[in-house]
Amino acid sequence: MDMKEYIREFTLKDIVKVRNPRVVAIGGGTGLSVILRGLKKYTDKLTAIVTVGDDGGGSGMLRENLGILPPGDIRSCILALADDENVMQELFNYRFEGGSMEGQSFGNLFLAAMNGISNDFYDAVRRTSDVLQIKGEVLPVTLSEMVLMASLENGEIIEGESAIPAAVLEQNSGVVQLFLKNQETRPLPETIEAIRNADLIIIGPGSLYTSIIPNLLIKDVARTIFDSRAKRFYIGNIMTQPGETSGYTQEDHIRAIEAHMDQNEGHLFDYVVANKGTLPRSIEEKYNKYDANVVQIGNPINGYEYILDDYVTMENGYVRHDADLLAKRIFETYLR
Repeated sequence: MDMKEYIREFTLKDIVKVRNPRVVAIGGGTGLSVILRGLKKYTDKLTAIVTVGDDGGGSGMLRENLGILPPGDIRSCILALADDENVMQELFNYRFEGGSMEGQSFGNLFLAAMNGISNDFYDAVRRTSDVLQIKGEVLPVTLSEMVLMASLENGEIIEGESAIPAAVLEQNSGVVQLFLKNQETRPLPETIEAIRNADLIIIGPGSLYTSIIPNLLIKDVARTIFDSRAKRFYIGNIMTQPGETSGYTQEDHIRAIEAHMDQNEGHLFDYVVANKGTLPRSIEEKYNKYDANVVQIGNPINGYEYILDDYVTMENGYVRHDADLLAKRIFETYLR
């Protein structure tokens, strides 16, 4: 980075920090936690709203055995918003090896224990956030049990977040419609309040049918986003996901979201932040073996402004969004 670029970057962050906008990021999985690390450098008023439909892995085990909401994505977002890498972060990410606890993370167990001594899961998340002194706030989208359902192209109805991609692959039949088992599932009031007061709303990145759309199915969430005067961004995924979005373009992702919304409301977001970069050949071939490919733009959709750049970065051999560049482009747009 040369001196002129450094000054421009400093000026952007400086201006945004003075305004200290209220930013709400909605999603789940690895994608949301990655971009939070870039967004938190610009504002102290950052709220992550996280899906709680996960019923697989360590989170699913705790959900089934203890009856708590799945803590995994919540834990990842709390760690992303913590100020510094320290021993507590290393401890929260530690996964047990061997025995009945194999694969379970200490952070999940900590949240489960905190839930046991707190008023509810939201209180447990808030108190855990205090322990790690995070910058911002992490909110579960709901405190109710969130069970995902999907109707497939072959007419089958699948129940459970982890069962959906497995069924798509096994039956070679894509998702037509996603819905909640309890369609009257209510949001955490604080999530609606955060969306209502936001200056920027960011949706994604993350698994389309198991991290992004589920949040929007919770009663009043999409309605509040539609009504917001905030600048609203959709962060497109870099890679397709087997069992969810094989063969999808960015256009297909957006069309799928639109298909789950009330078409009379107009567009749910204003800007599409999408990758136009490529991968190193060796990495692309590695992903291709698992039926994952770079998401192409497809046909731009009228009514959206596209913010295109090379957002690809590599982390331990895995493709991730460049959180710093992503945040820079978002806040440049915010300041227009």
